[in-house]
This record gives sequence, C-alpha cells and structure tokens, in this order.
Amino acid sequence: MTPRRDRDTPTFTERARRQQLIDSTIGLISTRGYPATSLAAIAEDAGISKAAVLYHFSSKDELTQAALTYVLDRFTRFVRERVDNAPDPRAAVLASMRGMIEYQRDNRSHVRVITEMLLDDKGGTQLKTPGQHDVGRRWQTLAELLVAGQRAGQFREFDPQVVALAIGGAIDNVVSHWLVHPDLDLDRAADELEEFTRRAIDR
Repeated sequence: MTPRRDRDTPTFTERARRQQLIDSTIGLISTRGYPATSLAAIAEDAGISKAAVLYHFSSKDELTQAALTYVLDRFTRFVRERVDNAPDPRAAVLASMRGMIEYQRDNRSHVRVITEMLLDDKGGTQLKTPGQHDVGRRWQTLAELLVAGQRAGQFREFDPQVVALAIGGAIDNVVSHWLVHPDLDLDRAADELEEFTRRAIDR
C-alpha cells in the first residue's frame, strides 16, 4: 500500500507552479515596480486564475516575500561558492566583492526586486526597515573574512565592521549608478573596486 503523502509536503507539480508564480512576480516587480504588481497581474502573467494563485500563496505579501527570499538565497549562494573556493582570506574578500557585482550584473531583474522591496517608495535611497543593509548577512560575512585575514597576518589593523560597511557601500553605490546608467562598465568598475579594496586592507 502506498503511504499517504504528508499534506504539508508539496507535490512536484505544486512546486513547479509555485516557482512559476515566483518567476512571474520577479519579472513584474522588475518591470512595473512593487506597487503595480498585483495578484491579478501575477495571475495573468502566469496564465492562471487569481484563485489558483491564492491556492499556493495566501496573499500578495506572502508571494512577494517568497520571491525576495528566492532572490536573496540565490545571491548569497552565488557569492558563497566563490568565497569557499578562495585559497586564503585575502582572495576570499576579493572573491566576495567581485561575486556581489557579477551576480547583480547578470541578474538585473533580481536587483530590481531587492531595491523595490527593501528601499522606500520615494527616492529609492532609504531602507524601509533599519538594518536591512545586512540582509543575508552580506556585510557581517565580509567582516568575518576581514577578521580572518587579520589573524592570518595578511591585513593591516582596522575595524572590520567599518571597513566591511565601506566596501559594501561602495559596491551598492556603483550598482545603483549602473541601474540608472547601464552604459557603466561593471567589469571595469569591479577592477577599480578590487584595487580600492586591496589598498584599504593590505599591510
């Protein structure tokens, strides 16, 4: 006798439908903005009814939060893989910095989701919730890498948290400029930021 499936465990079809809805949500937020991304618009984009959307997600907030979580998880995993493959703390810091830029360069729609959902609706310059600059522990993780480099004798003495925030702020400002001015060469910008980082942390 086949055991009864746990009702809380989605089937393959349900997982595929949920992913389709998350993909539609990401696409719509990145092109229309968060306020204009309604459940009805998501349903239309996915080619299903609004009731079918609500079968998988109880509200717009739940669905958009699932989309944000998906984006942040992929972003974090992309950077983490590069950090884990680095041979030493110095290389890990540079891999983290470059990985953050490369992921955003190649996933512009994901960047839009992050900025639309985490920044205010006025000028896109202030966080809706203080402390969200460290979503996914991005800058805290970078600070830990800086501490490891100091302990290994690779870096000069400095405040790791302050330097991590400075490096992170530089990355965010470059990417923010690129979103408005896409002619900016992000690869060249990454080279400049790598040199900036080396000068900031090396002995």
